[in-house]
Amino acid sequence: MALHWKLVIDCADPLRLAGFWAQALGYEVEDHSELIERLLGAGTIVEADVVETDGRRHWPTLAAVRHPEDPMDAVSGMGLGRRVLFQGVPEPKQGKNRLHIDLHVGAEAREAEVKRLEGLGATVLQVVTQPGGSHVTMADPEGNEFDVQ
Repeated sequence: MALHWKLVIDCADPLRLAGFWAQALGYEVEDHSELIERLLGAGTIVEADVVETDGRRHWPTLAAVRHPEDPMDAVSGMGLGRRVLFQGVPEPKQGKNRLHIDLHVGAEAREAEVKRLEGLGATVLQVVTQPGGSHVTMADPEGNEFDVQ
């Protein structure tokens, strides 16, 4: 039996990183405001447990993006398919990622995609040319490495 999973990325600013990756992947930032309103109304959480940005309440240490074609839970706003969760942690990133995302755009679109991602706040770390292929290693706004192939 296959398991349901999500990729979790530790970060300093979950909302900012979710916004970057939503644009980078063409995903949607999950809207948990309805769930937050229900929990506030039930007294399960208090105002100090949430933050407000652009007129919507969010979790201060959690934000996620989901594939726009995958199902979602209407009550919680959580994606039920391809999903990346950004979790706020106090310690900064240290060292190279042991896991990273590869964006497959093809050699003919790579240069334009790298420029687009730079416009979103990513930086080029290196261009890698190996027997059998090449890719560009980039870093997201918090320094997490990913490859554009």
